[in-house]
Amino acid sequence: MNVLVVGGAGYIGSHCVRQAVAAGHRVVVLDDLSQGHPGAIPAGVPFVRADMADEPLVRAVLREHAIEVVVHFAGLTNVGESVRQPERYQEHNVNRTRKLLDAMLTEGVRRMVFSSTCATYGVPERMPMTEDLPQEPINPYGRTKLEVERMLRHLAISEDLSFAAFRYFNAAGAAEDGTLGEDHFPETHLIPLAIAAALGRRPPLQVFGDDYPTPDGTCLRDYVHVDDLSAAHLAVLPRLISPGVRLFYNLGTGVPRSVKEVLASVERVTGRPVPFALAPRREGDPPELYASAAKAEAELGWRPRHVELDAIVATAYRWHLAHPRGYAS
Repeated sequence: MNVLVVGGAGYIGSHCVRQAVAAGHRVVVLDDLSQGHPGAIPAGVPFVRADMADEPLVRAVLREHAIEVVVHFAGLTNVGESVRQPERYQEHNVNRTRKLLDAMLTEGVRRMVFSSTCATYGVPERMPMTEDLPQEPINPYGRTKLEVERMLRHLAISEDLSFAAFRYFNAAGAAEDGTLGEDHFPETHLIPLAIAAALGRRPPLQVFGDDYPTPDGTCLRDYVHVDDLSAAHLAVLPRLISPGVRLFYNLGTGVPRSVKEVLASVERVTGRPVPFALAPRREGDPPELYASAAKAEAELGWRPRHVELDAIVATAYRWHLAHPRGYAS
């Protein structure tokens, strides 16, 4: 298919671009580089540096490349920042996505794969988390992603838009060959922060709370490898051929890992201690979040290949060791 990957220079988007090219799709990347990196885009893939809200330009790209489906990774994802700057998250995640959709519909492109989040569920009422749980987000980040999901539902009815919304759990790891990885500023994800602390590249890590009702007192989360997330985006494309398709999937391993387990894994992989300091709980952090991905397995044949935590951490460690300044290295 002819695929436009919006946010294709970012962390998950770049891994998806590489997989899509390898699968034989004709890929175009659109990214404003506010968070992405040109070095993450494979050689030979057409790249347009632009804001997805630039409707005339996006329409021109859709026409020029005869785009059939848009895979939408662009947006802001920092929960704490969303609490401090809710208007910014509304603008980036909702308003700009609306303009992207307007451009698509005007040009007759009616297929989208959307990066959503498990944060749309808020504090879940049971574990593991299934797609039928109530969606009651507790922060602006989760609310903006849910608002886009609802927008997509309405357009499926009114405009025959076909879409899949993937509710990610904790994306982690890097490409196995060490050429693509995680390069955020500021970094907020636990595994790269722990690796940087172990390598002496940052101050001791802060562990937010050790008094949760979990086996070791720290939060439990579901860490899913970035290449496994990417594979789901390609697996869903054939299911979007018919008009008005509405699909929702959780993407996670189903294996909860505590913060202390992650630190222990980083220590095993790096052979170095991870210095850390305890800090108070962060408001709104649920004790545990982990997925049931049974629906994605049953309908898409999707199963994560990287389940062992040490294996996931090892891919991240190879990337960070070889790229001390990220893509600037």
